Amino acid sequence: MTAARHRWAWLRSPRTTLLLPVAAAALDSALVAKGSEPWQLALSALSVLALLGRRRHPLTVALLTLPGAFFNEIWLAPLTAVYSVAAAYPKPRIPVTCAVCFALVEFFHWPLAPDLFALSRDNALYAIQSAMLGAGPAALGMLARTRRELGERVTELTEGRQRESRLLAEKVLAAERARLAREMHDVVSHQVSLISVQAGAIQVASTDPASRDGARTIRELSVRTLDELRQMVGVLRAAGVGAGTPLAPQPTLADLPRLIDGSGLPVTRRLDPGRRTWPEAVERAAYRTVQEGLTNISKHAPGAEVTVRVAARGGKLHVEVRNGPPTGRPATPLPGGGHGLIGLRERAALLGGTFTAGPTPDGGFSVHAVLPA
Repeated sequence: MTAARHRWAWLRSPRTTLLLPVAAAALDSALVAKGSEPWQLALSALSVLALLGRRRHPLTVALLTLPGAFFNEIWLAPLTAVYSVAAAYPKPRIPVTCAVCFALVEFFHWPLAPDLFALSRDNALYAIQSAMLGAGPAALGMLARTRRELGERVTELTEGRQRESRLLAEKVLAAERARLAREMHDVVSHQVSLISVQAGAIQVASTDPASRDGARTIRELSVRTLDELRQMVGVLRAAGVGAGTPLAPQPTLADLPRLIDGSGLPVTRRLDPGRRTWPEAVERAAYRTVQEGLTNISKHAPGAEVTVRVAARGGKLHVEVRNGPPTGRPATPLPGGGHGLIGLRERAALLGGTFTAGPTPDGGFSVHAVLPA
């Protein structure tokens, strides 16, 4: 069925719909041209050629076809012109006037019959035929115009429904963002604040240098987490969340040394991102990859040797976080649902890159992201 539709699609092309009636009108004029005078042939030719401009000037074309219908009794050219007028003008007054003019021209065509005004059955039937010839194309043109307007109206209604659905979805999403912002502020922010306060108290009260350094690190991480959390809550509460409301400040490759130093892990770093300037999204994805890798190692592989590699190869940024087998067990098991790795895979996919994560043969774990520029 699709092949047949494509086979006949040429009938609906603008050029075909313009030229096909002209060809039919030319054939009609040629059939009635036998025995006609040259001036009659000229009027018929004018009627046929005028149809080429019926889309831009339908009323003028309709007037130009009437002399040919009156003196040479051609049909298809004035019928097409009346249809074009009815399809172009929304008010029925002009199409009805054109249809009446064509019906009168058809009834009183040249030369006038001697018994034209006689009350006879033939004259009555001929009057009905003339009226039908004028009313038929006018009715079809009005029907085509009405159908076109209904199609446009349906399209507008469909687009309006889609806009309403989109606005409703955005409203629901905004309400959900506000709820998440409240939960994050009320729960997470409170807990992190308590951690920061307790770490500050330990830093002040403890006399052990190692304990004080650990408490200071915990306090700095807590403060940094609170700053990022406040930024995220502000974004969630914003009216227009999107490209115009980014998280600030954005982490970059230049922040990796500080991130590694603050992790408290024995990390061997090999940071060589090259001299080129990487896009902001690529640098942010690389930072989050290293951050998530170090966080998972802290939770699941304490005491393991860690290697962080960042290298530029062939227009792509390779980021790898690898750890060996853990040498101890965490004092308190920390929850984890694997959502961090899922998020990293989504980040890499959005940038057109790849992300792999899995255990290594020596019992460790490796996270590797390839981010194209």
